[in-house]
Amino acid sequence: MAVPHLQQPSFLLASLKADCMNKPFAQRCHDLEIVIEDFPAKELHAIFPWLVENIFGSLDGIIIGWNLRCLHGRANPTEYAIALDFLDPSGPMMKLVYKLQAEEYRYEFPVSYLPGPVKASMQERVLPECSLYHNKVQFPPSGGLGSNLALNPFEYYMFYFAISLITQRNSPTTHHVSPSNSAYFSLVDTYLKWFLPTEGSVLPPPSSNPGGGIPSPAPRSPAVPFTSYGIHHTSLLKRHIAHQPSVNADPASQEIWRSETVLKVFVEMWLHHYSLEMYQKMQSPHVKESFKPTEEHVLVIRLLVKHLHAFANSLKPEPLSPSAHSHTTSPLEEFKRIVIPRFVQQKLYIFLQHCFGHWPLDASFRAVLEMWLSYVQPWRYAPEKPLQNAELQPRSVSEKWAPFIQENLLMYTKLFVGFLNRALRTDLVSAKNALMVFRVAKVFAQPNLAEMIQKGEQLFLEPELVIPHRQHRLFMTPTLGGSFLSSWPPAITDASFKVKSHVYCLEGQESQYKQMFGPEVRNLVLRLAQLIGQAQQTAKSISDHSAETMASQSFLSWFRFSPSDMNGSYTGNDLDEIGQDSIKKTDEYLEKAQEYLCQIFRLNEAQLTQMIMNCGAAQDENGKKQLPDCIESEDGLILTPLGRYQIINGLRRFEIEYQGDTDLQPIRSYENATLVRLLFQISSGINQRFADQMEILCSREDFIARLCRYHLTNPFLAEKGRHSPALKQRSGRSQRPRVSLRFVASYRTLLSLFMIYFVASWFCIGPLACTFIILLGYLLYAIVMTFFTERWKPHQH
Repeated sequence: MAVPHLQQPSFLLASLKADCMNKPFAQRCHDLEIVIEDFPAKELHAIFPWLVENIFGSLDGIIIGWNLRCLHGRANPTEYAIALDFLDPSGPMMKLVYKLQAEEYRYEFPVSYLPGPVKASMQERVLPECSLYHNKVQFPPSGGLGSNLALNPFEYYMFYFAISLITQRNSPTTHHVSPSNSAYFSLVDTYLKWFLPTEGSVLPPPSSNPGGGIPSPAPRSPAVPFTSYGIHHTSLLKRHIAHQPSVNADPASQEIWRSETVLKVFVEMWLHHYSLEMYQKMQSPHVKESFKPTEEHVLVIRLLVKHLHAFANSLKPEPLSPSAHSHTTSPLEEFKRIVIPRFVQQKLYIFLQHCFGHWPLDASFRAVLEMWLSYVQPWRYAPEKPLQNAELQPRSVSEKWAPFIQENLLMYTKLFVGFLNRALRTDLVSAKNALMVFRVAKVFAQPNLAEMIQKGEQLFLEPELVIPHRQHRLFMTPTLGGSFLSSWPPAITDASFKVKSHVYCLEGQESQYKQMFGPEVRNLVLRLAQLIGQAQQTAKSISDHSAETMASQSFLSWFRFSPSDMNGSYTGNDLDEIGQDSIKKTDEYLEKAQEYLCQIFRLNEAQLTQMIMNCGAAQDENGKKQLPDCIESEDGLILTPLGRYQIINGLRRFEIEYQGDTDLQPIRSYENATLVRLLFQISSGINQRFADQMEILCSREDFIARLCRYHLTNPFLAEKGRHSPALKQRSGRSQRPRVSLRFVASYRTLLSLFMIYFVASWFCIGPLACTFIILLGYLLYAIVMTFFTERWKPHQH
């Protein structure tokens, strides 16, 4: 009987692998549920790693698994429902996890697939600060670099679930379906609500033993994965990995060991891709980006942030009596109290800083923006309580959120400055970009929010009090290893010290803080307001130009009679394809955003409007087209940084004109190539033979000379407009008078002559007589134009 018993697990694994290839998805899940119920833990232990990999995919991304990221309820409702039921916290898969957890099995997870900072730390034989890795690192006997983590079944399952968001991001996806409708997204939401409940306590795991529940990790062996809740950290120096802390667990802490594990795994796998040192190095543009988050990744983090706010805000009010607090507060309530500052704040801040600095300047940044706005508005996820003054100030931010704002000051101020720098480089004529500016301005314009941020900055700028050095360092490190019930420094009531500790912890004591309400940021806001006004004018110009273009289309456009010069058109956006509704939305978003910015920074709207009108915009004769911002110099026009931004984003442009020899321009599509070359030879012959006589004639001051100057081009005598940033030497060089017959080669001219001769034939006028009439009529027209022209202008065809 012993031999079949020893070979049964391998037979079971082979049978399940065969079923995976041959049976439909629903039947496979049903068979797995029966196997989990009927087989003992010793036999299920052999199939558990394969099953986890078969569900979530391999760490190298080769095996896709169930592809939960692409499994949507609308496309595959049956498989979607079966997968959610199987992976539910009370479903068959979690029963298997708890069944193996009771036997204290361990499973190896390669360190090489952990986030970059953790992997680098372990490769240097330095223990990471997060207690999730303490007492779990195992090195190969040969001393190589292929180290592993020894995880219990619950940790192993959660590690694979969380990291599949990263490892499987290159798998094929359905682009027209929102990631928030996928089975993976739904499971994240389910696990958060189950293990981090906003009401009640965490439900106990289902028991497979008649006599009791599944035991949580306790100090029964030196390999227990959960760090002690009573460890005292006497130093902030990184601990060598050979001295992993022992475990002395507090029994009270075992109530929420799964909650803490789920949160730590999610934060480590999704947020801990940039350490503080890496973030500081990545400020250099020469540093190559090590990790690029996807939009789906950001949406999942936003879901985590929103739930953590609801979880933390469900904290029961503190009792008035200190003795009552010590006896009635449960570990879950204590966990709610410090869940955000202790586990999330620093890693999320660095993650957001990276996204603000490296995310493409397109509409996909909206996901990052909404994640940031969700974090800085915890009051949106607080339980609603009726207030007496709710009708008077329905949108005002309560003063009770002042401590949160002060202890997260950089989340408001530095990230706001980062957004300003992004907005100054984006095309605000686009409705999606305008919407993002509107969203940020609307959030920060909430009543009382700007005042509380400004108060937080004032607390940071207060003179620093004399505080013991050790106490200062202890308070500066809210991300110490160990569990949250480890010894914690006593509460410090000095609000100024708390703000400074927050800033120094995230940015370092050598950082230079830029005030959100200081003059430098105020200038950025004024620049943004100026660009908003320009974008509004550009959008209006596009709308008017589109209407004019539609009205001017005619049959003659087939003969290329439409204007060939497209200098007046705007090519920076595809708003003509989007439609007038998009332009209208853009104008509404920008108008409201400008109004909110005036409220936040107390700007005078009348003065701001006047500044936008007088911001160096040179309008053309129609009052619509504006030139880029530039300054005059000895060498001509020089673009300013604002002018470069305007040209790059298509907000403004120069009226480009050809300033070389007009006869040497490339042959255009509306010209006859043979005639252009023939007429050029004739013109060149005339100019070479009669050049001296034409120059003498044009230098006279009588009426005949003026008539000749009207026809013989001479750019030296022309007063060039401010059309392009050309050098003065180039634009001012002289050319001798000459004859140019190229205009005759234009199809427009040829067709006009043909129509005239055709109409003249109806009146029995021969070709010679018609030619004489045309020349006589043009001569009279030239005499009149020469007589009434006050200043000489070159004749252009």
